[in-house]
Amino acid sequence: MDKNRIEGAAKQAKGAVKEAVGKVTGDHSTQAEGKADKTEGKAQGAVGNAKDAVRDTFRS
Repeated sequence: MDKNRIEGAAKQAKGAVKEAVGKVTGDHSTQAEGKADKTEGKAQGAVGNAKDAVRDTFRS
C-alpha cells in the first residue's frame, strides 16, 4: 500500500472534522479549509492508487 493512500485518507478525515467544526461554529473559513483538505486528500489517495496499480502491473 502506497503511503500516499494513507496520508490521503488522513487528510480526508482531518478535512471532514474541520468542515464539521466550521459548520457548528458558523466559521465559513474553517469550513472551506475543511473542504479543501478533503479534496486534497482525495487527490493524494488517487495518486497512491495509481502508484499501487503500476507497481502491481510490473510485479505480475
